[in-house]
Amino acid sequence: MTSAAPTTPAEYWDKYKPYRGEGDQPWPAARAFDWTGLADGGPGAEVLGTPATALDLGPAEGGNAAVLARAGVEVTAVDFSAVQVERARRFWADEPRLTFVHAEACAFLDQDTRRFDAIYSTWGAVWFTDPEELFPRVAARLAPGGTFAFSHREPAVGQYGAQEMGGKWLEGRETELTVWRWQYGPEQWADILKRHGFTAVDAKVLPHPDPAALGTLLITAQAAL
Repeated sequence: MTSAAPTTPAEYWDKYKPYRGEGDQPWPAARAFDWTGLADGGPGAEVLGTPATALDLGPAEGGNAAVLARAGVEVTAVDFSAVQVERARRFWADEPRLTFVHAEACAFLDQDTRRFDAIYSTWGAVWFTDPEELFPRVAARLAPGGTFAFSHREPAVGQYGAQEMGGKWLEGRETELTVWRWQYGPEQWADILKRHGFTAVDAKVLPHPDPAALGTLLITAQAAL
């Protein structure tokens, strides 16, 4: 039986991987912090420095957030999808330093006035939120000198800015839903971040093990002191 096509962005993320159908879900391994989605031994949590508190924007099943929490970091993980949040809470119910919140990223940053030592997103909400809306809010919630870091798939040449998403729940279905992602090359991200007051920007492509495949773009920056 084919599931109904989503009609809102939240419903899209309810269905999007790593959500893998009804019933019991495979337990995430969460052995190491992962920016790429590949078992490639790439950079890990050291990218974030040594934060006492961290905010994960778009954690999905919460593996990276769990890795940080196990290392002693107080982690708040915010996801737009009620399904993803419920599942992540079930997976990591025994992690006392990890809290999952069901909210849209910008709305959460408007409503929660805490400052975090690190804010990060791994192929998550930063990729799918207009940076002109998101970045000022991130800057306001980072502690002075705090780290902002995010990753997303390396964009194909010319596919920069707001790009319409495809995928199995958007193509060939009777739905008017459009889901967007915002993606840029390293120099473009650096310019945007600097314009919003971030410093020490580093933006680079982590190559895919398959030379024919797109890599992962990893961007780090710091809040002004």
